[in-house]
Amino acid sequence: MKFHSRSTWHSLFTRNQTFLICKKSLLNSLNDVVEAAVAWEAGKPLVIEEVEVAPLQAGEVRLKILFTSLCHTDVYFWEAKGQTPLFPRIFGHEAGGIVESVGEGVTHLKPGDKALPVFTGECGECPHLVHAGCVAKINPEAPLDKVCILSCGICTGLGATVNVAKPKPGSSVAIFGLGAVGLAAAEGARISGASRIIGVDLVSSRFELAKKFGVNEFVNPKVD
Repeated sequence: MKFHSRSTWHSLFTRNQTFLICKKSLLNSLNDVVEAAVAWEAGKPLVIEEVEVAPLQAGEVRLKILFTSLCHTDVYFWEAKGQTPLFPRIFGHEAGGIVESVGEGVTHLKPGDKALPVFTGECGECPHLVHAGCVAKINPEAPLDKVCILSCGICTGLGATVNVAKPKPGSSVAIFGLGAVGLAAAEGARISGASRIIGVDLVSSRFELAKKFGVNEFVNPKVD
């Protein structure tokens, strides 16, 4: 993979249709050269680069990104605090787009499908597998500018509650932090039948919205 510097992007948030995601062949163009917002150093501004990529291989998917959300995981890896730095990096995994082409052996996707990249992919048959499994086909009527957050934040919070915590009906659940992941966790608790869903956050203005996701008690450690 080769990089050719174009311009500096003074924000972690990458432009629509200008980046690679998940370090797979999920590209915004059928050409061998695409644009990406590349992080060369921890905490430094991203730089818009022309990136030369390898041709599509078996089991890979080419995805044209139309919308993205900013996941805090990207911020975490960009800051590289408490971890071994790994650069250059290209961020933007919480996204939504259109499948442009698929490699040999990919059967669950076809060009034109609306799809979401998945941070931890699976093939649907094996417990742990990535590659084409990092792309999930979605309803063609789904608005990509809204559902892109499902590719990471929502499935993380909802899955943590429903698949890991597994609260029983009538149980009490406390959720620390009422951002996107926390609200999704609250929704998972509501779906599971929890009777007390306690939201803990330092920002009280988040409480009203959290009620829509089932949170019925609130704690602000700064105030309470």
